[in-house]
Amino acid sequence: DCVVVSFLSQPTCRLQRQLHVDQASEDWPQHGAITFLDYKMRYRKNSPVVLNELQLHIRAGEKLGIVGRAGSGKSSLAVALFRLVEPTGGRILIDGVDITSIRLSDLRSKLSIIPQEPVLFTGTVRYNLDPFSSYSDEEIWAALEKTYMKDTLQTELTDNGGKLSVGQRQLMCLSRALLRDSKIVLLDQATASVDAATDTQIQITISEAFRCCTVLTFTHRINTVLQADRILVLDHGEVVEFDHPDVLRQKPESLFSHLLSAANTGPS
Repeated sequence: DCVVVSFLSQPTCRLQRQLHVDQASEDWPQHGAITFLDYKMRYRKNSPVVLNELQLHIRAGEKLGIVGRAGSGKSSLAVALFRLVEPTGGRILIDGVDITSIRLSDLRSKLSIIPQEPVLFTGTVRYNLDPFSSYSDEEIWAALEKTYMKDTLQTELTDNGGKLSVGQRQLMCLSRALLRDSKIVLLDQATASVDAATDTQIQITISEAFRCCTVLTFTHRINTVLQADRILVLDHGEVVEFDHPDVLRQKPESLFSHLLSAANTGPS
């Protein structure tokens, strides 16, 4: 489930082709619209295609739930957005800019990901949020307040945030995203290991603090994305459904309906 995190630990030179790249403008992206144009991806030469001719547009500020069975391509979609693997064909545009035309550092600095198992470092919460002292105390306080974590500012964390629950560490990552003013936030199975109360807190934070951001939620918990603007259903690396959750629920033959039914009748 942590494909993106594991890829980030690999040397970039293994993962990218030699491309002519330009520096992204300082204010890019301003809106966070994402467009896939006949996008194809495979992890290695001659290996199977994991994303096959994706053609879709994600609106700026949209809250999108991304679901599908295991192996459907959910994690690969996140890999594609971070350009951890270069495309086999097609393009991804963010606010009209082809992401292969800009530096990897520029692209990745503008995206935020909230993984299932967030990584924190030994030190204060403040250090974890702002290791280079780029933000004022007021900005850090405001970010923590919006994520219900304001009482933790001076907390000393042990290795990997041992004093905080998984849910609190995920909220801390949301605080980071707020500080960076990320226009695009990816939640990679981010509520799979938290209790219902913390899950609710995370969903409220997303709907309130990130209302102007594009938020992509990759999840097996179908019920957590029922309030999304739209649902993207993937199967074998292809888009099979893309619509408002209520529309998909009203179609008993839809894959989304089958996944939802299985989630509600399966073991707790």
